Amino acid sequence: MDTIQIYQQARKSRDPRFDGQFYVAVKSTGIFCRPICPAPSPKEENVEYYQLAPLAMQAGFRPCLRCRPDSAPGSCAWKGTTTTLERGIKLLRAHPELTVLDICGKLGVSDRYLRELFQQKLGISPKKFRLFDQLLIAKNLLHNSELSIEDVAIASGFSSARRLQAHMHATLQLTPTQIRKNGRTKPFSLNKSEAASLHIQLAYRAPYNWTHLRDFLKLRAIAGIETVTENSYTRSLTYGTATGVFTATHNSNRHCFDIELSISDLSCFQGVVLQIRRLLDLDCDPQVIYSRLLATGLPQNVIASGIRIPGVWSVFEASCRAVLGQQISVKAAVNLVSQLAQELGGTYNQLRLFPTPEAIAESDLSFLKMPDKRRQCLRDLATFYSQKGEWQDMQSIKGIGPWTVAYAEMRGLSNPDIWLDSDLIIKKQIQQHSLTPQDAAPWRSYLTFQLWNMA
Repeated sequence: MDTIQIYQQARKSRDPRFDGQFYVAVKSTGIFCRPICPAPSPKEENVEYYQLAPLAMQAGFRPCLRCRPDSAPGSCAWKGTTTTLERGIKLLRAHPELTVLDICGKLGVSDRYLRELFQQKLGISPKKFRLFDQLLIAKNLLHNSELSIEDVAIASGFSSARRLQAHMHATLQLTPTQIRKNGRTKPFSLNKSEAASLHIQLAYRAPYNWTHLRDFLKLRAIAGIETVTENSYTRSLTYGTATGVFTATHNSNRHCFDIELSISDLSCFQGVVLQIRRLLDLDCDPQVIYSRLLATGLPQNVIASGIRIPGVWSVFEASCRAVLGQQISVKAAVNLVSQLAQELGGTYNQLRLFPTPEAIAESDLSFLKMPDKRRQCLRDLATFYSQKGEWQDMQSIKGIGPWTVAYAEMRGLSNPDIWLDSDLIIKKQIQQHSLTPQDAAPWRSYLTFQLWNMA
């Protein structure tokens, strides 16, 4: 069965597992929808399929106001084709303040090469991709927030409300005012000293094993920074120039998380949302991962369907957790991390913020009950990050080995293919079940958490 036939069947059945993997454009109306759109299904001869929402917009279609493609899970259509393209898309989305030339510099490629790569793989230029992506973000905020149009423009990466209105009218044939829901409370503007409070929904592809992720995070929650309840996860955050706090409440009926976000700098909104998506692992394809876990020889009845990578807010925090957790129990490690936050972390709305590298580097850490060598290792790690060292080079620090670097990458960057083969629990599980871990690639991080979960 080819890709188009799969899309046709998924559209007709409104299968939520395909939500965000492709979009349905209807030629007779000029509108594109998610495959789960509740509107009556159009005839097949009137339909075209696109893997990404910006590609449908590039072809001249407008997003549906009923199913709202701006709310769909992020598509991973480009994964596995080229690392440079994937990194380019992430930078375009997370850093609206960077020009395309700035992004080329970070990627180590020329402007011409990046444009050709986007054109070859996606059929769209980087500049257009970013514009359409920003318009979808703005549309989402207009639906879900009570921010003024000026603040929506800042949060979605536009320099002013006038530019947002011009691009929205030219591309979507709609104005921001038309997108606002009827009966919404009158929009308000923020003073520079105020924090923005936003309510948004972040969707995922079912199934989602919230129980596994919740219990993992709860066992390792940092006192004063993180709170885990039956259906929600709350934590403070720092991102660029912004500080804030978010609560993610699981909404299993709608296959999404309801997010309450307070953030001090709206210009960091896009990056913060991408971090939340990564931390909760909302963009993976659970069906593909399940098939790879099954291929390793794991019995079908023990595989936790919908398992996700429980992320950590930053790779620096993940690195600190890994160092403090060396050769001690999980509970003891969490106590040390909590003490570190209590002593050296800042505050936001009565919550603690995870300490900065500078704060840890300048402390003697005498309040931490652990060997002096590990205190020095933590200080060296903080100095390394404060000097903008690349996380891949952490092994140059005395006391940090391959396991610590791999753990930081798996949870701090959510790398899907980290295999902790030196872990004692992992070794025991492999022997017990006679597994072939290489068959899980490139999703071995999920196998790692699956085996930990089984133990």
